[in-house]
Amino acid sequence: MKIDILRLNLTIDSNLNKSDAEKIRGYFGNLFWDNLYAHQHKPDGSFIYQYPRIQYKIIDASCLLIGFKEGSEIIKKTFHDLMSINIDGRWKEILSKGLESYATSFFLTSQLISYSFLTPWLALNEENYKKYLQLKNWQQKKDLLSKILIGNLLSISKSLGYTVPEPIKADIQYIREVKTSLKGTPMIGFLGTFLVNFQIPDYWGIGKSVSRGFGTVKRIL
Repeated sequence: MKIDILRLNLTIDSNLNKSDAEKIRGYFGNLFWDNLYAHQHKPDGSFIYQYPRIQYKIIDASCLLIGFKEGSEIIKKTFHDLMSINIDGRWKEILSKGLESYATSFFLTSQLISYSFLTPWLALNEENYKKYLQLKNWQQKKDLLSKILIGNLLSISKSLGYTVPEPIKADIQYIREVKTSLKGTPMIGFLGTFLVNFQIPDYWGIGKSVSRGFGTVKRIL
């Protein structure tokens, strides 16, 4: 399926780290509260269980916003109107903005494509975290993570209305555990590379909390 994407790079007068993506998401969620997709919550407070239409990321110390469908309007307003941003109670000037509009694809392919994780992939929920800890060797852990990766892509496909015509094949090539945190709670994430017979747009996230910048992938050319 074809998807129109807006990608906005913001250079901010601050030394940003990956954990700032969550704070930036919080700021934009409040700023654009009328747009449900800015914060992923319905008016009654319940969560919107859809693949996030806007994702906030810190890549190479710069702020990156990815938007499509309902998230595109937020990107446009930010590009045209926003001059500063509040991070953790401090106002920071936006020094420069770079907006790119392009069409990309999300679909099953006939060949395996190589990707790398630019930010920690939160693959494990409470249930499969216990399974992961019980596995005795790395091959078993790699097999579990490959299955979780396939599940992540199936979940995104369902959310976007894309029917996967054949089985997804995934193979974790290299992976390492990294310590990270989500909403102040310590978590185990993963960085590394993988192969999959799927076209994933660059800078999209997979796994948990992708709107906060986790699980960002990029194709290895």
